Amino acid sequence: MKSTFLGTPGPPPDGGNLRGAQSFPAAARKALGDSQLRANLGAATATIRAKRSAAVAEVPDWEQLRAAGSALKASVLQRLPELLEQFEANVTARGGTVHWARDAAEANRIATELIRATGSTEVVKVKSMATQEIGLNEHLAEHGITAYETDLAELIVQLGHDTPSHFLVPAIHRNRAEIREIFLREMPGVDPAVSDDPRALATAARTYLRHKFLTAKVAISGANFGVAETGTLAVVESEGNGRMCLTLPETLITVLGIEKLVPTFTDLEVFMQLLPRSSTAERMNPYTSMWTGVHPGDGPQRVHVILLDNGRTRVLADETGRPALHCIRCSACLNVCPVYERVGGHAYGSVYPGPIGAILSPQLTGVTGPDDPNASLPYASTLCGACFDACPVRIDIPSILVHLRAKDIDAHRGGLPGPQDLAMKAASAMMASPSRFAAAERATKLARLLGRMRGRITTLPYPGSKWTTSRDLPLPPKETFRQWWARTHEERE
Repeated sequence: MKSTFLGTPGPPPDGGNLRGAQSFPAAARKALGDSQLRANLGAATATIRAKRSAAVAEVPDWEQLRAAGSALKASVLQRLPELLEQFEANVTARGGTVHWARDAAEANRIATELIRATGSTEVVKVKSMATQEIGLNEHLAEHGITAYETDLAELIVQLGHDTPSHFLVPAIHRNRAEIREIFLREMPGVDPAVSDDPRALATAARTYLRHKFLTAKVAISGANFGVAETGTLAVVESEGNGRMCLTLPETLITVLGIEKLVPTFTDLEVFMQLLPRSSTAERMNPYTSMWTGVHPGDGPQRVHVILLDNGRTRVLADETGRPALHCIRCSACLNVCPVYERVGGHAYGSVYPGPIGAILSPQLTGVTGPDDPNASLPYASTLCGACFDACPVRIDIPSILVHLRAKDIDAHRGGLPGPQDLAMKAASAMMASPSRFAAAERATKLARLLGRMRGRITTLPYPGSKWTTSRDLPLPPKETFRQWWARTHEERE
């Protein structure tokens, strides 16, 4: 046991694939030009939103469940060192082995050594965002070990030499015709006559994966939850691939973010109601697998758990940003976000896309400077609040976005007032004087000339161009309220 594991936050993690190659604005502009991507995203998110809304409406105490989930997550973070030690003790008592990893490099090294000890050069994987975060597949490939994704959407992404763009539907940016082309090009043994019917594609994938399940000696998984009081791990999924990975191989290695613990089985009950309805809009997941240590003659006989920090203690140290660790990876915030719906997950340059990624990724890795791609993520939002309304554990994402924006401005403006400061000071001075405010109102008549032909203002000179580069402005009214009041008051007299 590493008693100093949760200590003073150190430098940003040195591993993982969280940092994007482009800033969000640059990547978003490119994504907006892809009409097929926007069509795929629009259709998929609209369908998911409608189904989720119906599933949530069935639960009369949904808001009480959200409040309970939020309170449980806050309690876990307050008691995290104690719960981690309890979890380790219970896993060990039931025949498992716990490893502690401060960062991605350490987690990857531990996993690689465990696989090498079995003599295997292939592993099957349950979908795991933690292993994506640390870049485990790529690390294993560098050491001669091939990892096969078994979740259908993850398999599509892997065969397409692509990266996931959604938590629950990693290939949401692909349509079925594109998937068929990927299978024909990359999947060994696929029937050339296979159609793009979803059932036919799923059957082709099942046939391909069945051999992998039956021959693999090692499986790697993440976990949705870990129960401290028993050392139990839980994975919820919809296809049964997870069940195969968690029962057939001789060795099971689970990478678990340290924030994923719940104290008791009773607490797990709350999240088992919140997660399925918020993610796949189901009353419960088709497959819920739980395992506790080693059971002689049944299931994996070597069970390892890698507890992953990789920047999480940094997030814990920020009282305002800490609730980002409450996330249960349901993707509800992605499905309601107007920004995500238009640009997709790749524009975020992060394993964690969407609104939650905009607050989690900069905190996990830190922001090294204004040119760091993560520096732009807190601005990838309209602050409409839809994400907070949808979040099953009530993460106040808009408030954390504002908090991170303020930190970014304070850290990188060099002590000088920035454009936003100057604009706010100018607005304050204008609004503090009735005469100055009236003069500003009269000046809006000039703005009407800029948009007379199109009915809106699409271009302004600098510094207004910073706004109109990505937004249009409505035309100012022909008559201000003051002018209307003066005219109608005089008419009455």
